[in-house]
Amino acid sequence: MTELRQRTAREPDAPTEDKELESEAKVDGETASDSESRADLVAPPAPVDDTPEVLNRALSNLSSRWKNWWVRGILTLAMIAFFFIIIYLGPMVLMMIVMCVQIKCFHEIITIGYNVYHSYDLPWFRTLSWYFLLCVNYFFYGETVTDYFFTLVQREEPLRILSKYHRFISFTLYLTGFCMFVLSLVKKHYRLQFYMFGWTHVTLLIVVTQSHLVIHNLFEGMIWFIVPISCVICNDIMAYMFGFFFGRTPLIKLSPKKTWEGFIGGFFATVVFGLLLSYVMSGYRCFVCPVEYNNDTNSFTVDCEPSDLFRLQEYNIPGVIHSVIGWKTVRMYPFQIHSIALSTFASLIGPFGGFFASGFKRAFKIKDFANTIPGHGGIMDRFDCQYLMATFVNVYIASFIRGPNPSKLIQQFLTLRPDQQLHIFNTLKSHLMDKGILTPAAEDE
Repeated sequence: MTELRQRTAREPDAPTEDKELESEAKVDGETASDSESRADLVAPPAPVDDTPEVLNRALSNLSSRWKNWWVRGILTLAMIAFFFIIIYLGPMVLMMIVMCVQIKCFHEIITIGYNVYHSYDLPWFRTLSWYFLLCVNYFFYGETVTDYFFTLVQREEPLRILSKYHRFISFTLYLTGFCMFVLSLVKKHYRLQFYMFGWTHVTLLIVVTQSHLVIHNLFEGMIWFIVPISCVICNDIMAYMFGFFFGRTPLIKLSPKKTWEGFIGGFFATVVFGLLLSYVMSGYRCFVCPVEYNNDTNSFTVDCEPSDLFRLQEYNIPGVIHSVIGWKTVRMYPFQIHSIALSTFASLIGPFGGFFASGFKRAFKIKDFANTIPGHGGIMDRFDCQYLMATFVNVYIASFIRGPNPSKLIQQFLTLRPDQQLHIFNTLKSHLMDKGILTPAAEDE
């Protein structure tokens, strides 16, 4: 048994998952006798080889183990190159890509429910699913537009009205979809329809909410977007490399190809990578400055005076480490310290997003969410850890980084009535005079 487990850990491309999925399908397969038996899970057909023909021909002489290694490697490099290109194109393109990824992930998960539950005859199912996606996006991105494009919104009368009544409009849109769902209920499909109603809403919670957090992280500065995503990518690659060459000990049953060697090796490699990437990016304003909308040029700007977080500081090295390396102090950016927290989460907790996705796929007897990327599966297969990481980064910024935002306070102040503005002005003036910041002489001037 020990030899068999070691051989499985050494062969990442072995059809272990396929066999386990087939055995699970045999064990879990049940037939319901009631009128709603179509809700029972049925294993989809086995996935076909989606590797491009040109790669199949070029790698035909290799074993399946090394062929899979090269296919994954080549397409990983292609995706990294694409990532660099969209970073170069700027924040607006990044936001559009996040939106496209969100839509594709939603489509993959909804399609799984559609196929597994045999929802072909449900009235309005797909229409309502996409309608709810539209409603939720309108709510979240409407809030974002109001926060970050305040001046533009106040300048345009239609936008100002939409902003003022945004939440009421969003609720009305959702309520319309809710009523449409109730009206679409059919007696013989009740249970299945409520299954899919819940499926759609959980998908919206996982995909749309967290992609919205990705956009918020981006507005804090591109470094808060690029470093976390890069750490997850690095951990994914290095865990695979360490597991491929050194993996012997299985990590978790949900994902038999994962090994302890890959998990630990990926952690140390990601921490080092995060420190180096943070050091490089912290020296460029285009990465560290918040993304803001310039009303004069009607475009996004990323120019500012970097905060203390992105200025080199000298730190004393603990005595134990000093005795080993011989350095008393080290100059580094404070953000690099935060990068250790980000890379640690990406390495130790982030993979649990992948394990969650593995459990989800096993529950429904599928190998991948889709076959969009040969050797990698669907878009959701690549972003299962990224969404969890985005939530952590947003919480981390709110808890340890972000303070009160003066520009947002001024925006809210300008929307008040003149008498309210005057009351706040007098209150603030009295407060500053009591603290000695504002003197009567300064007041007279």
